[in-house]
Amino acid sequence: MAAAPQVIVVTGASSGFGRLTAVALARNGHTVAAGMRRTADRNAPAVAALHRLAAEEGLALSAVELDVRSQESADLAISTVLDRHGRLDVVVHNAGHLVLGPAEAFTAEDLAAVYDVNVLGTQRVNRAALPHLRGQGSGLLVWVGSSFTRGGHPPFLAPYFAAKAAMDALAESYAAELIRFGIGTSIVVPGTFTSGTNHFTNAGGPSDAARDKAYEKPYGELRADLADRLNRLIPPEARAESVADEIVRIVGPQRTGGRSAATLTPARTAARWSPSSPTGSAPSSTNA
Repeated sequence: MAAAPQVIVVTGASSGFGRLTAVALARNGHTVAAGMRRTADRNAPAVAALHRLAAEEGLALSAVELDVRSQESADLAISTVLDRHGRLDVVVHNAGHLVLGPAEAFTAEDLAAVYDVNVLGTQRVNRAALPHLRGQGSGLLVWVGSSFTRGGHPPFLAPYFAAKAAMDALAESYAAELIRFGIGTSIVVPGTFTSGTNHFTNAGGPSDAARDKAYEKPYGELRADLADRLNRLIPPEARAESVADEIVRIVGPQRTGGRSAATLTPARTAARWSPSSPTGSAPSSTNA
């Protein structure tokens, strides 16, 4: 089969891993729809920058309005991509939202909001895209997870890691259910990149301020240094671009008639966390 560019949707592509991945895939010759919400206002500068880059480098790269919290938005985004390009080959589930704070301080509604983006968002996009992928008998779902769901859970990130663990479980079940339709699955597991993305910059927090404050006296220093402690888990030469590079490798250079296996790929090393140690134990990679 001759090499042919694939049509790819990347969710959460206004910044961070999503934008890096969308650009890297387009530079590798693919046709990429960079999904992001609020393209007409808050993310309008990101859309303009993306389109300028595409024009300057001759890339098949464009933005598409996609709010993973809305089934209507997901349906319209996938429909728009199909109208523009006539097909869809790959979905990269990257959209996510990080929250920081004591687990107790998050209300049930707070946790539900984290799950809405990190877990239910993938389900909405799948429900929009999978009828088409099943119909053509081929496709690939790439899920961007977290290394800490594979071993070690730092404190004060519980809602986020719980949501990412749920996403992993959903991805693994989907892998078994979709393979006979010729649709493959890959879970990419980045390390804790505290720079190179807006993950920590845009992190949310709990709505119960009183319970949040109750943890300041015993854990104030640990909480203040959390980002720096996590950063020390990553080798100094590590680049956020390595996650995008790994996704490019997984997607590959050409369109095929199906994927034969589900894979879990560590884009960076995973590390065990110890509250008494600033860096945890020696990093170890996780495979399945």
